[in-house]
Amino acid sequence: MSEREKIKEIALERIERLFNLALEMLHERPDLAQKYVENARKIAMRARIKLPREKRLLVCKHCKRFIFPGVSSRVRIQVRREPHVVATCLYCGGHMRRPLRKRDK
Repeated sequence: MSEREKIKEIALERIERLFNLALEMLHERPDLAQKYVENARKIAMRARIKLPREKRLLVCKHCKRFIFPGVSSRVRIQVRREPHVVATCLYCGGHMRRPLRKRDK
């Protein structure tokens, strides 16, 4: 196992742990949950890796804040054009759209 792979593995473990802590602290201390997510993003940037997909969906693409459906974001399903899910950040008002179906090639 190369040094790069070790760094990536350690970073992913720490990111996972920080997101779990953020989810636990979300209702009691939202400021602390936000700090955990900021630290997780910094670890990912420092290790030059992407956040895992399920974690990336919990971060606003506009203001980079921790958003959780029903608490700090509003989630709606739109069927116009192509069916998609729209998550609206309640901090900055930014919209993130995600398609419901995979694209056919």
